[in-house]
Amino acid sequence: MKRNLTGKVISYLIMVSALSVAAAFTPSMAAEQQYSKVKTRQVPALRAKVYEQLARAQSLADEDKVPDAIEALDNVQSKADSMNSYERAMMWNFYAFIYYQKERVPEAIANFEKAIAEQPIPEPFEMTTLFSLAQLEMMQGNFDKTISYLERWEVLNKGEVPASNNYLKAQAMYQQKSFAKAADYIGQAIASIESQDKVAEENWYILQRAVFYELKQPEKVKDVLVKLVKEYNKPEYWTQLAGMYGELGQEKQQLAVMESAYQQGYITSAGDINNLAQLYYYHGAPYKGALLLEKSMQKGVVEKNLRNMKFLAQSWSLAQEQDKAIPVMIAAADMSEDGNLNAQLGQLYLNMEKWPEAVAAIEKAIEKGGLSNPGTAYLVLGMALYNQEDYVASMHNLGLAEQYENSQRMAKQWKRYVKAEQEQASQLAAVGA
Repeated sequence: MKRNLTGKVISYLIMVSALSVAAAFTPSMAAEQQYSKVKTRQVPALRAKVYEQLARAQSLADEDKVPDAIEALDNVQSKADSMNSYERAMMWNFYAFIYYQKERVPEAIANFEKAIAEQPIPEPFEMTTLFSLAQLEMMQGNFDKTISYLERWEVLNKGEVPASNNYLKAQAMYQQKSFAKAADYIGQAIASIESQDKVAEENWYILQRAVFYELKQPEKVKDVLVKLVKEYNKPEYWTQLAGMYGELGQEKQQLAVMESAYQQGYITSAGDINNLAQLYYYHGAPYKGALLLEKSMQKGVVEKNLRNMKFLAQSWSLAQEQDKAIPVMIAAADMSEDGNLNAQLGQLYLNMEKWPEAVAAIEKAIEKGGLSNPGTAYLVLGMALYNQEDYVASMHNLGLAEQYENSQRMAKQWKRYVKAEQEQASQLAAVGA
């Protein structure tokens, strides 16, 4: 069984239960005086002879001699009829601790239950054992029992409920999908810690973030992530915070957080790099986005696939870096099965007044087919051919463009213009002849 952070806490508390509490209530004069100040029930004394036998079992367990430790405890148990309730409770407690050390959790739970069944026992001892049981039941997925043990603990408690109890309750409520109750308990736990000008444990904020996410409260999720970024500063918290700003429609904050994360070296995955490049693109900084993508492709982090190459070309083009956009667009067009990118390349060449290149690109686009806007392709081809003074071919392609609704009006205008230019050229040729 793999132990998580909760398991480590449990191990510590069980050790306190088995050792520290026992030491506090051994029948020395000082211990008896200390206990008399806090006890609320009449409890028989833990005799030194019994404690020594229990401590011997613990020593054997610490030496990893578990069978010997269990045998020592069995020897103590054989005399259980002559022991008082507190001594028997301590014996079961030592059994539980040893079983837990060997990751035999069900047996640890069973012996803790036997410990609190022995009455009367000191309240602090019972409370520590109840809390350990609550944590162990949480590990076993028995969330109702976790809550039950915590409530029994709270009955014995004389002061405020500790933050750790509310955190454990919140965990149990979350697992039971009682998200509103979980939000209340984790809120109390964190507020208790922060009221002391301290920072709650990282897992507490993570739980609170998860609860607010389930409750569909993105503003509160964002607030928790702000704390996680500030106090624990991990890459995933920066990208998650940026994502929440995006979900809330706060794009400027989203870009600011992503850019800050990038400057800290936290933006390393292809997905995050693409997200940042897109943010640059849509916020009027396409050059930054194109530069980021190009560097990432050179390093092999971002794949040179059709989608990424197309976006890189668009970014360079929007940044007015046409000389950089063209080779990327050519590479992307070669990857594409349809002619749409070739058509875009033709438009790019037309804008740069590179007429032969525009004609070649559009003709290839038409040949590949699958165009989403064929009318525009014929229109661009007609315009490029006109600039090469190929009036007949220009008129033919402008006529084809006229057949499509979205390019019809522009095609008619260009046809009239080209026709007039063609007639004027013919007249000049005739005069020259």
